[in-house]
Parts: sequence; C-alpha cells; structure tokens
Amino acid sequence: MEKLPKIGIPLIVILIILIVLVAKSAITIKAGESGVLYKTFGGGVVTDQPPLGEGFHLIAPWNKVYVYEVRQQEVFEKMQVLSSNGLEIILEASAWYQPLYAKLGSLHQEKGQNYVARVLQPAIRSAARSVVGRYTPEQLYSSKRDAIQVEIFEETRKIVEDQYVQLNEILIRDVTLPGTIKDAIERKLKQEQESLEYEFRLITADKEAQKQRIEAQGKADANRILSASLTDKILKDKGIEATLKLSQSPNSKVIVIGSGEDGLPLILGNN
Repeated sequence: MEKLPKIGIPLIVILIILIVLVAKSAITIKAGESGVLYKTFGGGVVTDQPPLGEGFHLIAPWNKVYVYEVRQQEVFEKMQVLSSNGLEIILEASAWYQPLYAKLGSLHQEKGQNYVARVLQPAIRSAARSVVGRYTPEQLYSSKRDAIQVEIFEETRKIVEDQYVQLNEILIRDVTLPGTIKDAIERKLKQEQESLEYEFRLITADKEAQKQRIEAQGKADANRILSASLTDKILKDKGIEATLKLSQSPNSKVIVIGSGEDGLPLILGNN
C-alpha cells in the first residue's frame, strides 16, 4: 500500500476536527420546545434576543443551548392546609402552566430549569393556605369549592406573573376532611335536605287545600245564583215542558192534570 502524501495526513486531521466541531455545533430542537443560548465568551445567557425555535441550528462549539418545553404542562400538588376554625384539610390540586416564551432567557438566568419547584409550587401552596384559611370545613366540602378554586388561581397568578411563568388554570381535584367532621357535615346536609322536603310537602298540601276551598266556594256561589233565579213560575213552566215531552212517550201512563205538587200534572205509569 502506497504511503499517503505528507500533505494528506494534515488534511485528514483537519477534516476530522471539522466533523467533530460541526457535530458539537449542531442542535435540533423538537416540537413544543425552545432553546436558550448561552455564550461562553459573549456575556452568558442571551436575554435580548428571541429564544431558538423548533428545528435545526448551528452554534459555536464553545457555546451551549438549554432546552425548555414551552407547551402547556401540568403540576400536581397535595397540600395540608388549615380551615378558618383551625381544622386540618388535605387539598389536592392541579395547575396548568407554561413558561413565557419571550422571557425564556430571563427565566433561565434568574430561576433555572427547576423553575417549577422554585417558583410555581411554592406560589400554589401559599395561595391555597391563604384562601382555605378564610373558609369553614362545611364550605370547603360543599358550596364554596368553585369559589375557592377561582380565588386560589387568582392569588397564584399574581405571585407568578412577574416570575416569567404563565398560569392558565388551577383545578381542585379533591378536598379531604377529618372523618368525624365529614360525617357530621353529611348528617347535617341530610337533615337539611329532609327539612326542605318536609317543607315542600307542607306547601304542596296547603296549595291543594286552597284549591279545594276555591272549587267548593265556586260551586256554592253557582248554586246560590241558580237558586235565586228559579222562581215558581219558571219551575211550573219547566214542569209543563217536561210533562208534554213525557206524554209523547209510547210508554203506558196516566196523566192527571193539576193533581201534582204546586199544581203540576201528576204522572202515573205502569211501573
């Protein structure tokens, strides 16, 4: 095998070095991610330019890129908090969040890649303790859960809005009370429900009684009006009309004119 020319060896070495440098300089940022550039000889973290977007990038081999997920993410928190009367409540909540894309460099420089544990989780715990401390266990267990969720979201958002984190939603997953308190609340709610049902039955019965009284009064008024309008002459005329109709019937009968009560005809049938 012929020996390589003297100039060939340096070229091969240079080519290998170039390949290594290109390999170290190339970076691919995946979908839903973004990169923060760190310039070793140029001032450190770049905060005055947009972060690196998705796709292929070439950077100087002595620089470095820190990759962040910029899609919406979720963090789960299980906390022990105190109600307004000092009872211990276990609160389970989820937070939907994402880093502020335009401030990703500042987030990396000031908070670092562990910003969730350093910023978001403490903020959620602080807000939850503050909000829950304003409510009783009964309110936490039943009627005020939605209001509590909104208040925790608003207080957490105020804390993190200057920390380069965007909070999208807080969801209360579960509220766990001490067993004795939970049983007492459930008994109270059951009694209140039974009381409401009994009150409803009383109202329904009263309305039915009122309806019957109105109907009876209407019938009495109708009978009184009818009685006042029926004079003796009208009754005799009606009796005569009825007699005439009966006399036309084929059934055997004897009609005695003027022999009935009030001078009305008396009808004697074969039955």
